[in-house]
Amino acid sequence: MTLRMPAEWTEHERCLMAWPTRAELWGDALEEARSEYAQVARAIAGFEPVTMVACPGQGADAAARCGEGVEVLELPIDDSWFRDSGPIFVTGPDGERAGVDFRFNSWGEKHFPWDTDDRISAALLEHFGVTRHESSMILEGGAITVDGEGTLITTEQCLLNPNRNPGLSREQIEAELIARLGVTKVIWLPYGGLDDYETDGHVDGVCAFVAPGRVVVQLPSDPAHPDFERMRANRAVLETATDARGERLEIVDLPQSAFVDVEGKRTEVGYLNFYIANGGVVVPVAGVPEDEAALAVIAAALPGRKVVGVRSRVIAFGGGGVHCITQQVPVGGSAG
Repeated sequence: MTLRMPAEWTEHERCLMAWPTRAELWGDALEEARSEYAQVARAIAGFEPVTMVACPGQGADAAARCGEGVEVLELPIDDSWFRDSGPIFVTGPDGERAGVDFRFNSWGEKHFPWDTDDRISAALLEHFGVTRHESSMILEGGAITVDGEGTLITTEQCLLNPNRNPGLSREQIEAELIARLGVTKVIWLPYGGLDDYETDGHVDGVCAFVAPGRVVVQLPSDPAHPDFERMRANRAVLETATDARGERLEIVDLPQSAFVDVEGKRTEVGYLNFYIANGGVVVPVAGVPEDEAALAVIAAALPGRKVVGVRSRVIAFGGGGVHCITQQVPVGGSAG
């Protein structure tokens, strides 16, 4: 039986999130981080069920802030980025479903401890009664984007970083992606974000599939932007690439960028880091004039979906966006 990671726009059973808990990451912005997470959860709950995982003892606070539309589940966690520490789901042709449990080392051992987050995928799969497939390779969900039809895009900057899988070659990493996620074609972009120190250049900050054969690409219009040339190098790769069907890609440029000050730190709010929900798209926004044009680009790339912007300045300060703090669970039954 062939299992394949479905595209993010396929129907979801629910969305998984985790309540902010690593106080040293957020500092004085912890309460605002929790407020923004709750706003994201409520926005997604307008489209599909949300399960928010909170550390034991923090469930009541999470439930009060998120409201009745969000289920809260208490489980031990180290951090709150379920795109990366949570399971990656795969499905079969008859609706079978399993979860791939890749190893997690806190983005190259950046935050201690991380051992509980390395175990959270197994705990969630057991809780939901989903078959677990284990991989010994370190991989975060934010490092990949798929079209659900055999094509995966990633970045060399992240997956080839020696702080992830120093004992594996590019060919071995690609082989594991193919074996575990059911893809047949891997497109390697050279760059993630230059200033993406937390993830070492996840693809969900620079490129995302939004339909078969269609990708949205971060392409800052300001020549002074640190990624101005780097993102054009990424685009050049995509222009000549073909997907698993042998077809050229349709490229949608997202030229807007937004920088804000959070706790004295210049922080970029990445519009590309959105979550595709059932019938909707939840997009991080900064509360700046550039928001409106970016939302329009995303709406045009994902026609027929309601686009909702959610203020995510502090989430960006923590190192990510709406996509980083969510993980979709596709509909399906049990798979062996």
